[in-house]
Amino acid sequence: MLVGEQPGDREDLEGEPFVGPAGRVLAQALDAAGIAGERVYLTNAVKHFRFERRGKRRIHEKPAVGHITACRPWLVAEFEAVDPAVVVALGATAARAVLGHPAKVGETRGRVLPPASGTAGLPAPTVVTVHPSSLLRIEDRDEREAALAAFVDDLRLAADAAGP
Repeated sequence: MLVGEQPGDREDLEGEPFVGPAGRVLAQALDAAGIAGERVYLTNAVKHFRFERRGKRRIHEKPAVGHITACRPWLVAEFEAVDPAVVVALGATAARAVLGHPAKVGETRGRVLPPASGTAGLPAPTVVTVHPSSLLRIEDRDEREAALAAFVDDLRLAADAAGP
């Protein structure tokens, strides 16, 4: 189960997660990690697109904690329906929603976190990594390729944690 932050403009218009530019990066990374797209369930921590209108464009705004909290029942219901072997939190907003507390990607990345107990987080092993949209903002080609390789490594870690 891969959990993103919130729908982007394209995702909001199409009603599907990860169909825009970040979705293309995610699909490329899943393929590089050897993970079949049909093996993963894609969703977002916040179910609506928070944006600021600039002319005709809708510019992404980070969800507030209240949005994460308000949308959490839907995330929990999806978790219960999917019953994933591992959850991948894509970015800090998703990590907060999945783990039930604030988390910094840099501090939690690169390891499998144990399942949460109680009602704090989702009760599955969790891997925290960057959101694929962050890779789109890296201008230097070598840095972007290194960041993509690290993202693929995180996805492989999650696949190994999920088992066969």
